[in-house]
Amino acid sequence: MIEEACVHPTSGARVLAVVNQKGGVGKSTTAVNLAACLGDAGRKVLLVDLDPQGNATSGYGLNKNQRQACIYDALLGDEPLAALIEPVEIEHVFVVPATIQLAGAEIELVSALSREARLKTILEPVLGDFDFVIVDCPPSLGLLTINALTAAQGLVIPIQCEYYALEGLSKLLDSVRLVKAHLNPRLEVFGVVMTMFDVRTRLSQQVVDEVRDFFGEKVFASLIPRSVRLSEAPSFGQPVTLYDPSGKGAEAYRALSREVIDRVE
Repeated sequence: MIEEACVHPTSGARVLAVVNQKGGVGKSTTAVNLAACLGDAGRKVLLVDLDPQGNATSGYGLNKNQRQACIYDALLGDEPLAALIEPVEIEHVFVVPATIQLAGAEIELVSALSREARLKTILEPVLGDFDFVIVDCPPSLGLLTINALTAAQGLVIPIQCEYYALEGLSKLLDSVRLVKAHLNPRLEVFGVVMTMFDVRTRLSQQVVDEVRDFFGEKVFASLIPRSVRLSEAPSFGQPVTLYDPSGKGAEAYRALSREVIDRVE
């Protein structure tokens, strides 16, 4: 049940939530690498890991098993978000890490005051320090994701170039409509990213065409390829721009970041 909340416009960073309730679509990969490429382009970026799996945290080489505090302590405790922000290897990029402790947040948020707006509230003091805030959401439509939708101005939706690509998206879009109506009237789909594109298969292009028919100009022109190097990079704690800077994956995310900047500016 979504409760009514008063929403005030925020200034500063453009807040983008990377969201899809389906797992394995390249959500954390997109969050990590889009943040890195925006940082390389000179934009100051805060990547907020809101997924209890902590893939965006480990994707930057931060050890999620040895952290004293994480985003949970700001969402459900008294820790200021600014105290949790950590620099990473990419200049201009900073991360708010997640740990498995965040897994309990879904239950604890149910009885919390202003439960859908906790992330928005804790982000507000730091928005003026960044050009972009990228929020990596969990693969679900629970209260953590609703918090991201309430805090964000735009959604970035990764969609895998495989069968049933659009399956389940109606539930996400229903949640977006509810949040827009009751909590965050400025919320929009900022862009759709086609991931795991395989140039060798007709299916990949068919899926891209189908998604473009559905979302129109919201779909980014940049196609993220299926790439071994891209999938290897997180296990080395690096974005693909460091792990394989001249590879197709890095080039694709650089192109995506240019599209994101163009849409904002």
